[in-house]
Amino acid sequence: MGKTSMTKDFTEHTTEGRKSEPVAIIGLSCLFPGAENRAEYWAAIKKSLDALSDIPADHWSAADYYDPDPKAEDKTYGRRGGFLSPVPFEPLKYGIVPNDLSAIDTTQLLGLVAAALALADAGYPAGPGADHSRTAVLLGVTGALKMVVSLGSRLAHPQLRRALADSGIEGEAAAEVLKRFANEFTPWQENSFPGLLGNVTAGRVANRLNLGGSNLVVDAACASSLAAVRQGLMELASGQADLVVTGGVDTFSDPFMYTCFSKTPALSPTGEVRAYDQDGDGTMLGEGVGIVVLKRLSEAERDGDRVYAVLRGVGSSSDGRGAAIFAPTADGQVRAIQNAYEQAGITPDSVELVEGHGTGTAVGDSVEVSALNDVFSQNSRAKAGQPWCALGSVKSQIGHTKAAAGAAGLIKAALSLYLKTLPPSVKVKKPLPVLTAPGSPFHMSTRPRPWLSSRPRRAGVSAFGFGGSNFHCVLEEASPEKNLAEAPLDFEFFAFSGPTPAALAEKLTQALEAPRRFAARSRAEFSPAEAHRLIILASEANFLLLGQRLA
Repeated sequence: MGKTSMTKDFTEHTTEGRKSEPVAIIGLSCLFPGAENRAEYWAAIKKSLDALSDIPADHWSAADYYDPDPKAEDKTYGRRGGFLSPVPFEPLKYGIVPNDLSAIDTTQLLGLVAAALALADAGYPAGPGADHSRTAVLLGVTGALKMVVSLGSRLAHPQLRRALADSGIEGEAAAEVLKRFANEFTPWQENSFPGLLGNVTAGRVANRLNLGGSNLVVDAACASSLAAVRQGLMELASGQADLVVTGGVDTFSDPFMYTCFSKTPALSPTGEVRAYDQDGDGTMLGEGVGIVVLKRLSEAERDGDRVYAVLRGVGSSSDGRGAAIFAPTADGQVRAIQNAYEQAGITPDSVELVEGHGTGTAVGDSVEVSALNDVFSQNSRAKAGQPWCALGSVKSQIGHTKAAAGAAGLIKAALSLYLKTLPPSVKVKKPLPVLTAPGSPFHMSTRPRPWLSSRPRRAGVSAFGFGGSNFHCVLEEASPEKNLAEAPLDFEFFAFSGPTPAALAEKLTQALEAPRRFAARSRAEFSPAEAHRLIILASEANFLLLGQRLA
């Protein structure tokens, strides 16, 4: 993996003694509303940035579909949400012919970009000379991609032709109307079929980045990301893979999806997401891509990988027979949360941060808090009567990113552990009564705070999906020592020393193979007593440019 000279000596693995081994998160990348990378994402979280906005004109016209009446036929009462900024894409860089772009769903393209960035962040970039024969890609993707709607709409021409005929419009006039109607949508071509399939999101990543392990997508609705992460843990536990690229991808926020959520109805009439607040009146849709790279912890430590956080376990459950297929149940969520802590081998009283599902819907948030309270209140720490666990949901800032929602929460929690910071809970002015009741384990903060703890810092992350799919994962900090300031998220500090300029040049050349991973090694080996010394603080891209010139 990585460049040829950095290839790891991965031995054959068996399942014996593997299933309970902790897993390290060694790479991250993300695209979320208001954030084009993980550093901007963390900055937005700390600053309580509200990334919700009106539907951009370059997405679709809200005026064409808006009606404040939730029951208005074929209309949505939503006109706000969380939207991605335009992302530069170089098709030839990924071996894609530019003419094929219109036939490939945005979910597939952005998933490819984020996966490549996550592997590079982990220190195992894809490319010539890299060995990724045992790297799996398992992504959370919902069953429908927005290109399905566009291409399917073109097939409505028989119904439209009949409607025109019934209105007295036929012949050339009807043909012109049909032509203009078809031009509103993406045309069919040879590559349309793979371009509209959800599973090809993982397949395209594996194909373009030459990843030889399993490739598949997992659909558990809004819990898809954590479902994919759980599948990734099983790949590592079974020895089927040595690296796993996982997370969630969702760019489906068109009129079709808005109408789906409007008719439930689940969207906020006021256009806000107030997770865990008494005034919460619904959710807002968001777009997002969140990718993490997983590796067995023992091997990550052996190989000197940077570890953002350790995954101790992922619990899951089904609601079983509930009141409705989309109505959450506290019992089902309790089982998933309990399963997670049993698998992790720890108790909830050691967890000081929960990144909840927190959609902002009155019923959903109440059920979730009830389930969390049920599990977290069953220990001696709870009986002391003082809250100890921070609770929040990033959906209040970026909206509900659906298949990517679990990844958004997972990355937020991993960065909180890595940087030893408790993030703020946004837009909570009147917390749900159960959160302020005597004996509640949970507290909410309006500002980021240093995460001071005498025990290993731990966090829980929840994601729940339509159909009664429940997931909760348990994270732990990789090291109790304070990490270097926040610069390592976008910059690395290199320190080279040697007896001659040639010795420095040799080390610099080695660092160019995998800058992220060599930075820590360079600092450990640095000696101020050496005759020649070189200090570099730079982003990975700038370091590569500078290093090539100096070498």
